[in-house]
Amino acid sequence: MFGSALSILPFVGSGGDKTADPAPVVLTPEQVDELGRELDALRDRVVADLGAEDREYIYRIIKAQRGFEVAGRGLMYLGFLPPFWLAAVGALSVSKILDNMEIGHNVMHGQYDWMREPELNSREFEWDTVCPADQWKHSHNYMHHTYTNIVGRDRDIGYGVLRMDEGQKWNPYYLGNPAYAFLLMVLFEWGVMLHDLEAENVIQGKRKWHDVKPLLQGWWRKAGRQVVKDYVIFPALTGPLFVSTLLGNASANLVRNLWAYSIIFCGHFPTGVQTFTEEETANETRGEWYVRQMLGSANISGSPLFHIMSGNLSHQIEHHLYPDIPAHRYPQIAPEVRALCEKYGLPYNTGGFFTQVGSVWGKIFKLALPPGLVKPSTGPGVIVARRNEVAA
Repeated sequence: MFGSALSILPFVGSGGDKTADPAPVVLTPEQVDELGRELDALRDRVVADLGAEDREYIYRIIKAQRGFEVAGRGLMYLGFLPPFWLAAVGALSVSKILDNMEIGHNVMHGQYDWMREPELNSREFEWDTVCPADQWKHSHNYMHHTYTNIVGRDRDIGYGVLRMDEGQKWNPYYLGNPAYAFLLMVLFEWGVMLHDLEAENVIQGKRKWHDVKPLLQGWWRKAGRQVVKDYVIFPALTGPLFVSTLLGNASANLVRNLWAYSIIFCGHFPTGVQTFTEEETANETRGEWYVRQMLGSANISGSPLFHIMSGNLSHQIEHHLYPDIPAHRYPQIAPEVRALCEKYGLPYNTGGFFTQVGSVWGKIFKLALPPGLVKPSTGPGVIVARRNEVAA
């Protein structure tokens, strides 16, 4: 896309005729720079407006999350009655989802650092999951958001386990793609914990075990506390209902895992989301970085409650553009971002939850097969000209 020669990026936006093959959109360096300035101006307006509304919002979410947790823990004492057990699991599931997605993920992105309150400071916050916050911030905040969708740099492309892009060389191991994806979905919090290990590099000898010793120590402390809390202490507090409570806590963690996996994969891997090479993105400008974020992300349409429960990662395009802006602002700015996409001829990849998740699983099954058995992706294109190309 951004390399030394003009290249065509296939994409599929929302709506429209996806079977036609129109002439590709061409963005000049001047247009890319102007797009960057317009997106910077949008960010500046939002940052200048941060204040009491944002403070009240995050504290309302925290209050709700704690309320659901207290309700879930309390209802476990009535877990011998199936309706109360189900209600307890439901309340704990909501609590864990809110803690991980609308609170933890967003706070650790620094979205509320401007408040200067320790409990909402990205450097000090710890969340209710097995992955240590510092390790997640390295693999996600730094590696993923810096090298978004760059094959070979962004390890979120397949999480070191899956084949999620045609640029990943196929081998027989990937015949298990659907099974690996299912296991990753069910055990998602553990997959996130292991992400920074780069297990495939350890196995191949590219990374030494002594290099990962600090990671192991972090896992022992953080995962150990989580396991003891959910599977020993709280079940023990319910006495004869120990097994019932243990199963309830495990069920709530499972629900959170299934939901988080689905939302995150819908934002990164549906049809039309693009990947890039290191050569294409070398020395990219601010405007080119913005274009990469737009082409490398997808949104999910839904209700306000759906957006809250997704941590507003249902607005993944806006999140990748502005990862450190409070996420509840994304629905407000989404129309402006979409208008800019239309102005410059860029796709704005969005769709309903079941449409996007179906697209993701279709890709998982397709990429499990050898390239010779499946038709390669084709479609319309975007051409981004760089100044070195124009000069040549």
